[in-house]
Amino acid sequence: MADLVDLGALAEWLRGRGMRGEIGEVRPLAGGTQNVVLRIEIDGRPLVLRRPPVHPRPSSNRTIAREITVLRGLAGTDVPHPRLVAGCEEPDVLGVVFYLMELVDGVNPGEETSPEQRADPALRHAQALDVARSLARLGAVDPVAEGFGSLQKPGSFLGRQVPQWLRQLEGYREFPEWEPGGLPDVGPVAEWLEANRPADAPPGVLHGDYHLNNVMLARAEPRVAALVDFEMTTVGDPLLDLGWLMVSWPEEPEAMDVGGPFARLGGLPTRTEMVAAYAAGGGREPVHLDWYTALAGFKLGIVLEGTNARASAGQAPRETGDVLHGHAVRLLTVAGRIARGDWSVTG
Repeated sequence: MADLVDLGALAEWLRGRGMRGEIGEVRPLAGGTQNVVLRIEIDGRPLVLRRPPVHPRPSSNRTIAREITVLRGLAGTDVPHPRLVAGCEEPDVLGVVFYLMELVDGVNPGEETSPEQRADPALRHAQALDVARSLARLGAVDPVAEGFGSLQKPGSFLGRQVPQWLRQLEGYREFPEWEPGGLPDVGPVAEWLEANRPADAPPGVLHGDYHLNNVMLARAEPRVAALVDFEMTTVGDPLLDLGWLMVSWPEEPEAMDVGGPFARLGGLPTRTEMVAAYAAGGGREPVHLDWYTALAGFKLGIVLEGTNARASAGQAPRETGDVLHGHAVRLLTVAGRIARGDWSVTG
C-alpha cells in the first residue's frame, strides 16, 4: 500500500487534528474505478480513505476537493451520505488531496446483494423506490445555505450543456485511431435538445452521475444507506439527475448493465413508479422528463465514449473501451428515439 498512502505522513497529519493516529489494517475496497478507495483502521475505527488514482489526471485533486465540499455541505441534511471525518485539500501531506469518511454499513447493488435482498422481492422493490426518494431529497437541498455555492458556474446551466459535450466529443479527435462516426444520432439529438430546451429553473444540487451503482443500500431495510461517488456533483438543474436515473434504469429499451446482481434478481419498479416516488418524496415536478432523459443519454454517452477513444490509442484497456462504447451506443440510441418521438420515459 506504500504507493497509495504514506502511512507515516497520514498518522502525523491525524495527530495534528487531535487524533491518536494509530493505523491498523489497510486494504482496497471494491468500486471507485476512477479513484483509489481504501478501508483503513484508524484509532481502532474502520474508515474509508479516498484519493486520486496512482497516476492522477490534471483534474484529480479538484475532483476530490469537490467531494469534500459536497460531504461537508450534506452534513445535517436528510440526504443519506457517508459522514466526512476529515479532509485534506492540500497535496503536501500525501502528494494528493484526500479525505476520510465513515464506513457505511450497506451493499452496493452493482457489486453484491445481501441474503435478505436475495430472499425478498418486496424488499428490493421498496429499496429501489427509496433510490428515487433519496434523489428528491438531494435536489431539495438549498445550495446556498448548505455551502455549495462554489460549485455553481455563472450563466445558464441548461444552455451550456449541448455545446460543452459536443466540444468534449470533438476533443476525442486527438486520438487518431478513434472513429468519430461510431456513435448514432449525435447531430439530430443535439439539434432536438437545443430546439426544445426548457427554461432554466432555480438552481439545486445535482449529483451528476446518479444510478444504482452509485448508492449503498441497507442490508435488510427498505432504504438507501448512502449516496456515494460525488465526483460530478454540481449546482444546476436537479431534474437532469432524474433523467440520468431514467436513462440508466435497468429496464428496456436498450437497458444498460447497471445495478449488477441486484438488478438481475428482478422485481424492480418501473420507470413510471420511480418517477412517482421521486415526486412523492419532495422532488421537483417531473416536467419535460423526456428532454432531461435525452440530455442524460447524450451527455453520458459522450462521457463513456472517452474511454473508447483512449483505448484506440492504447491508453485504456481495449476490452473496457469496447464495453463502454456499447453503452454509449445504447444511450444515444435511446436519446435518438426520444428525439424522434419513438419512445417516452413513462410511456
